[in-house]
Amino acid sequence: MATETLPDDRALRLGRRDRVLAQMAIHDLDLLVLGRQANVRYVSGTPQLWVAGTRPFGPICVLERTTGEIHLNSTWDEGVPDEIGRDRLYGLTWSPYTLTDVIKGLAASPKARRVGTDTLSPTFAQLLPHAFPNAELVDGEPAMRAARRIKSDDEIAALRTAVDVAGTALAAPLRELAPGSREPALVGALMEAMTMAGVSTPATQNGAWVTSREHPWRRAREDGRIESGDLVAFAAGALAGGYVGEVGRTAVAGDEPAGAAALYGRSKSLTEKLFVACRPGGPAAALLEVYEQAGEALPPMPVAHGLGMGFDSPVVSAELPRSVADATLEAGMVLAVTGYVWQEGLGAVFTRDAVHITDDGPVVLTSVQGGQ
Repeated sequence: MATETLPDDRALRLGRRDRVLAQMAIHDLDLLVLGRQANVRYVSGTPQLWVAGTRPFGPICVLERTTGEIHLNSTWDEGVPDEIGRDRLYGLTWSPYTLTDVIKGLAASPKARRVGTDTLSPTFAQLLPHAFPNAELVDGEPAMRAARRIKSDDEIAALRTAVDVAGTALAAPLRELAPGSREPALVGALMEAMTMAGVSTPATQNGAWVTSREHPWRRAREDGRIESGDLVAFAAGALAGGYVGEVGRTAVAGDEPAGAAALYGRSKSLTEKLFVACRPGGPAAALLEVYEQAGEALPPMPVAHGLGMGFDSPVVSAELPRSVADATLEAGMVLAVTGYVWQEGLGAVFTRDAVHITDDGPVVLTSVQGGQ
């Protein structure tokens, strides 16, 4: 995998851009002003530098519907696709007033009637109306979600790469797991393996934890030490080429305790039923119902969420009943599906798999050796 800054593959980025332009037409948007990094890369195909951590909204990317032109906030052209061009780059600045003046100076700004943004900070909520004096500012995130929800064949290939990297990374701590090892060392092995596979940006931080035998969701102990018979959960998330791959498994440290085989059997049965529920036209709520029908308690994390450039829709969680009730699974979605079963006195078996929903049924993209 290349480590230098390169634009995304041409067919991949143009296909994504066409879907966004189609959604702009459906939502009657003349311009899209994007600040979320996943949205910016989805539209522009440009890797963004120095963007680790959270930060407030800024107008990083502007997409024009009529011309398809992109204006991008970048001081240099490394990694910027040729079709964007240097003349449509505008430099980095800490001043929101300067950024607003740049956006105001675009030829399309005074002509725009409806401008969508993927989010807004209080500052830019006041400033952007001055950049578009004749436009109504509306929520552009629904258009972006609709474009990103269904994955093209090129995106599936990119996701397979990210999932493979996550699986390769997860296999490393599985090999090193033993009584006396510690959680931080196992996380280090995971991160090292991921970096050796060419990806130095993890999508998750909590890579290994001993599941509690007394409480369904808590960690077993604060010092991170691992004892014989512990059920140790592993979660690997890799951000490769802008796409997130997630894999989760659970393994026993040392001697397998009595009852563990039955718990793993429950986990396998639950996971297989979750996969079956990933069918086009089916309700997203069916994934929650699988837990209920299996007699397993719902986990605190989402049972499933869309994979792509970050969290895509739908997010299937009992904590979001209205969103789940309205969500239908569609061919072309890729979900990170979570299985979680717990038994007092033993601990928990956690799994996470990437599932591609197709017209012919679910296709599991995950392939990792070891664990359950």
